[in-house]
Amino acid sequence: MNPDASEGLAIALRYRPDEDDTPIVLVSGRGEIAREILRLAAEYRIPVRSDPGLASILIRVPEGHPIPPELYRSVALLLAYLYRYPGQSGASPPSR
Repeated sequence: MNPDASEGLAIALRYRPDEDDTPIVLVSGRGEIAREILRLAAEYRIPVRSDPGLASILIRVPEGHPIPPELYRSVALLLAYLYRYPGQSGASPPSR
């Protein structure tokens, strides 16, 4: 999950190494949609991290599509942070 409160952006990413070749943009949005993404993340205890620069690029990736290769490093660093996030356990998010 990658929110950017200053711009009103939120992007939900999925990466399942056993299923996905690369991380996928599940959903993204601005304003009210971004607030709903963040509300659901909180409800399901999905870790969230703010990265305005990355969010402004990821918002352009169509939902359901993998991230482009030029973002692999940035997203890998984001995922590494989130995997270490202490509150990662919790209810399972809705499947898509």
